[in-house]
Amino acid sequence: MTTLAPKTTQEQPVEQPKQPAFILYMDGAEYQDGLNRLTLWVRHLLLPVYGREVTSNAPWCTRWWDHKEAVAQLYGLWMAWQELTGPESAGTGPATWHRDYLTHIMASLRDAQGPFAGCKPGAHRAKEAPGMDPYPG
Repeated sequence: MTTLAPKTTQEQPVEQPKQPAFILYMDGAEYQDGLNRLTLWVRHLLLPVYGREVTSNAPWCTRWWDHKEAVAQLYGLWMAWQELTGPESAGTGPATWHRDYLTHIMASLRDAQGPFAGCKPGAHRAKEAPGMDPYPG
């Protein structure tokens, strides 16, 4: 059996940039900062470019940040946007983002039974989460 001796060079490890935490793991000021940054992206890029007309079959809530599911999905979409469309991304990154992330997430959010079901322009309606019996174990 061969063992490797520790390196004796003065090489310093290259520190990788830290991936931001997913918003559902944040709280307090960190959550608020993440939501503020997400809101800017939704307001200035997502909705002007990809927002389609609101109908009863494709609802949108103007208070989307009050829907945890929407926040989670939009934050994931934004994280993928940053990774796949930034200056270091591959040339196919934007197409991958559209195909693998945008279409599915927007369809899920805007589904008639999705997180905005019951919301109408100017009328937010909180959804009640389904209940759960106590776990017997």
